[in-house]
Amino acid sequence: MSEISYYTEKGLNKLKEELSWLKSKGRSDIAKQIAEARDKGDLSENAEYDAAKDAQGLLELKIAKLGTVVGNARVIDESKIDTSKVSILSKVKIKNIKNGMEITYTIVSEEEADLKAQKISVKSPIGQGLLGKKVGEKAVVTAPGGKLQFKILNIGM
Repeated sequence: MSEISYYTEKGLNKLKEELSWLKSKGRSDIAKQIAEARDKGDLSENAEYDAAKDAQGLLELKIAKLGTVVGNARVIDESKIDTSKVSILSKVKIKNIKNGMEITYTIVSEEEADLKAQKISVKSPIGQGLLGKKVGEKAVVTAPGGKLQFKILNIGM
């Protein structure tokens, strides 16, 4: 059984649009590539045909995976999120205890994560370390570079 993931309505719609595009335009493009390669003659020594068939296999795999993700996705009602502790969709202002740097992150699903937009995955080391913490608490995060300590300054939406 696959894992249920939680999304904003916008994030889920983006995934559905991508899936729809892959099923229609993506499949159509691959079919054209296969047809063009097939028209070039002997399939036993046709590298273009082999490459197009490989691309088709990868596309179908991506469609299957994305279909599973969308099928197990749930939309979160942002108005019902408890802002007394860090949870998915929380906007969390944290302070690095070691260097004093402050930053605000939004905790999102893996597929919606975008570090440039300050959206981190709920499954990332920092995301997991912050989950369930309250304002004023310290979070110890084990990251690839070692242990980091953050103080929760603010939780909002």
